[in-house]
Amino acid sequence: MTYDILTALMIFAFVSSITPGPNNLMLMASGANFGFARTIPHMLGVGIGFVVMVALVGLGLMQVFDRFPIAHTALSVASVAYLLWLAFKIARAGAPQDGSTSGTPMTFMQAAIFQWVNPKAWTMALTAITLYAPDRTVLTILLVAGAFGAVNLPCVSSWTVLGQQMRRLLTSPARLTAFNWTMAALLVASLYPVVFSG
Repeated sequence: MTYDILTALMIFAFVSSITPGPNNLMLMASGANFGFARTIPHMLGVGIGFVVMVALVGLGLMQVFDRFPIAHTALSVASVAYLLWLAFKIARAGAPQDGSTSGTPMTFMQAAIFQWVNPKAWTMALTAITLYAPDRTVLTILLVAGAFGAVNLPCVSSWTVLGQQMRRLLTSPARLTAFNWTMAALLVASLYPVVFSG
């Protein structure tokens, strides 16, 4: 991989990781509802889980979609259903009571597994492997995964920090409820490319 291609890969990894999507919206909501420290397992699950996903997609899972197009359709249906359920959970998140929020943040394993039903994660992984590891060698696939490993965690963490800072504005149950419903609506809106593509 040449320097120019590596630079382009790093830019792609940064832009795709920092822009809004299901992971970042949920991390912002978690930061607002639970704070930064309690959201750390969620952030690590996203960062590490996505790197593992990119590597496995490049090492063979991408071929499943080539051979069995129905697998892509099944994945899309499962993704939409799961994200709608998550949006419902975010909308129904409890308001702070005695300085704490009811409910629990996403665990490391839940966040890591979520990558497999996250439409944006699939798009990022498939695009990155197609563009930057077209030869599908182990080295180039690991370079692509490593690029995301270097930038993904700092990017998603910034959304948690943003959510945590918003806690200062969400001091009443009404404001927090409005915020959670807004986050849920944005999460549903993020499904638009999946539902209406092709």
